[in-house]
Order: sequence, then structure tokens, then C-alpha cells
Amino acid sequence: MKVRRKRSGQRRLKGPDDTMTLTEHLAELRRRIVVSFLAVAAAAVVMFVLYDPWLQRFLGDPYFDLCAENPDWKCSDGFQVTDLLGAFTTRLRIAGYFGLAAALPVVLWQIWRFVVPGLHAKERRYAAPFVLSSVVLFLFGASIAYLTMPFAVEFLVGYAGAKSRVDLTADRYINLISLMMIGFGVGFLFPVLLVFLQLAGALTPGRLLRWWRQAIVLCVVIAAVITPSGDPFSLLALAIPMTVFYFASVLIGWLLTRKRSKAGAGTAAA
Repeated sequence: MKVRRKRSGQRRLKGPDDTMTLTEHLAELRRRIVVSFLAVAAAAVVMFVLYDPWLQRFLGDPYFDLCAENPDWKCSDGFQVTDLLGAFTTRLRIAGYFGLAAALPVVLWQIWRFVVPGLHAKERRYAAPFVLSSVVLFLFGASIAYLTMPFAVEFLVGYAGAKSRVDLTADRYINLISLMMIGFGVGFLFPVLLVFLQLAGALTPGRLLRWWRQAIVLCVVIAAVITPSGDPFSLLALAIPMTVFYFASVLIGWLLTRKRSKAGAGTAAA
């Protein structure tokens, strides 16, 4: 067996039949983590610079649009800042959140490159669909959270009373909408994980289909946990797509595993 060595002396596996020592696995994992961290850090720096002219305005639009539509709320023209250090940490935290989102393609690619040596050549062709579908689903989930945020804010403000003055602090509101977008994005990634587990043989479409009742309950529970606002609009906006994606992932996994089984049967017959 020929093993290609990199200049650093670290081996790179060509397929599932090759082997690596524990030290080599840890070195490969460290390299992938370092690349992912540098990508996230670079994106976070860009987001930190863009926070004041663009990101804060983008995140605040749902709230200020509601204020314009509801003059009884008596909103202020901007967010309150009650802690100078808190304003800086909020900007730093949001830059990190959106830096991770912007660097998501690089992070997913590094995850795939770490896993791909254990896969066969036919399974490696799913690299581009894996990364592309993950990014699209994450952005779709974040968009759903952004679009449903006004309903969540209106629902929550309704508990304050008809004549209450609504003055939100920047750290509380921006943290809330950012976590909502990140939570929805991560929640929308779970069908990719299910398809991957089916391709890896850890799960089967038949088993997932038999678990459909438990899956629906689990989707609702997960949606309730990762939606920090706690309002029913956000919960349903996440739980319903997750349920649909569950059955879609079962169908996709069935089609892919069926095609692979037919290919394997044809090879064996030949």
C-alpha cells in the first residue's frame, strides 16, 4: 500500500482501508480546527467592523418597523445603552455569531475533509451537495427566524400592557434576535445529519419511518429549547419545517441507499 506523505510528515488517507495512528488522527483534527478557527476569526473581524453601519441596523429593523406601526408603544428612536462595557461585549459577541455564520462553508468543508477518508470513493462525491445544502438550509432557517421575529416581539410586548413604554436595550434585543437566527439555522441542519447517518449505515430509512411519532414530539421539544423567545410563533415556525425536513430526509436517504444497493448488487452479479 502506497502512502503519500505531506511535507510535514503527516499521512493523508486515500480511502477507508487505509489506517492512521491516534496521534495522526489528532494532528489531522487539530489542523482542521485551526483552519476553521482562522476562518471564523477573519469573518468575525469583518462583522465587527460592519456592526455599526450595517449589522445593527439590519438586526434592529424588525423592532423599529413594529414601533412605527404601533405608536402606542412609545418607543425611543434607538436602543438604550445602560452599560458601556456591555455595549462592547455585545458587539463582540454578535460579531462572533455572524462570523461563524459567514465562515460556515469553510467549517463544514473542514468537517467533511476530516470525515471523508473513512468513506468510499462513491460516497465522497456527496461533498459538494453536503456543504451546499447545509449552507442553504442554515440561511433558510436564519431567514425564517428574521421574518418571524416581529410576530415574536409583538406577542411578547403584548404582556407589558396597552400603555407601557417599550424601550429595549441593545444587548438584550440584539442578543435575542441573533440567537434566534443561529438557533433556527442550526435546527434546519438536522436533515443533513440524518441523510449522512443513513449513508454511513448508522440509521436506515425504515427505522426512521417507524420513529415518526417520536420524531414529531422531538422536533417540537427541540424547537421549544432552541427558541429563546419562547413565543408560539417562533416555536411553530421551527417545529413545522423540522418535521417536514425529517420526512424529506427519510425519502432522500431511501433514494440514495436504494441506488447504492442496486449498484452494489450489479457489481456483485458481474
